[in-house]
Amino acid sequence: MSERKVLNKYYPPDFDPSKIPRMKLAKNRQYTVRLMAPFNMRCATCGEYIYKGKKFNARKEDVENEDYLGIRIYRFYIKCTRCLQEISFKTDPKNTDYEIEAGATRNFMALKLAEEQAKREEDEQKEEEANNPMKLLEYRTEQSRQEIERLEGLEELKELNRRQQAVDYEGMLQQYAPESADARRAREEKEDDDFIKSIKFGGPSKVVAEEIIEELEDSEEPPVKTSRIETIPAKPVAKKNESWNRSIGVLNKKPALANLVKSKKDVAPKTMSSEGTKSNSDSANHTTVALKASDAAVASKASENTTPPASGLTLLASYSGSDSDSQ
Repeated sequence: MSERKVLNKYYPPDFDPSKIPRMKLAKNRQYTVRLMAPFNMRCATCGEYIYKGKKFNARKEDVENEDYLGIRIYRFYIKCTRCLQEISFKTDPKNTDYEIEAGATRNFMALKLAEEQAKREEDEQKEEEANNPMKLLEYRTEQSRQEIERLEGLEELKELNRRQQAVDYEGMLQQYAPESADARRAREEKEDDDFIKSIKFGGPSKVVAEEIIEELEDSEEPPVKTSRIETIPAKPVAKKNESWNRSIGVLNKKPALANLVKSKKDVAPKTMSSEGTKSNSDSANHTTVALKASDAAVASKASENTTPPASGLTLLASYSGSDSDSQ
């Protein structure tokens, strides 16, 4: 049993290839090939859309008397999937594309049409420049003006880039970024210190230190203690004395008999007669007597206020003394 796929064939010793008869085939013979639709097309008979990439069993033949720089051109025949109308198209090596011939119209070729239009306009412009020198001058003037505008736009972009280089983007981002807890605590402490230094103390003041204990939840670290110092300016002494006088009374109050005493300045001057001298001496004697009485009253009141309360032993001694005196 021989192998199914072999590379060498057996040729008998009496083999003569010239004796093999040659087949006479048609010059433009068609071959059946498998291909895909090279572009989107629409059937001209039934209006069926045939999209790019759809597979067909097509017939291929050579196009007679047509080539491009020695490259052979082929023609393909396919049938519509709906009405079985024959559609033909051929290769276009000049534009590296395919060209529809009959049976359908090509769709969705806007890019191809735009390229053809641009190429056509370019050819017309070149032909006009070659034949009309005034058009050539206008075209060159327009080109120079466009070049100047592009240079001005480039200079504006460079100037804008120079301005943007001075902007501190990192600082702007940090300004609007969320502040951490440590940074916020440091900032608050700094603001407190600056506020304390900015205060100008006009008189004696009291400093009150307050401890704030912050409890940290779910943490084994000890609570952090921060001290806040507040300055309380001292109240004026006059206001304190007024409140004291309203509640308790004036300490240096004049005695009750002081209103009876009149100084010599208040007494109207009299004549230098004997009666005037006598009345003056009498008033002076009365004044001295009143002053002595008032001093004695103040002294007795002060001794009453300063004497300590009598204890039990003192009362007993006084009681025993009174009995002995009576005997």
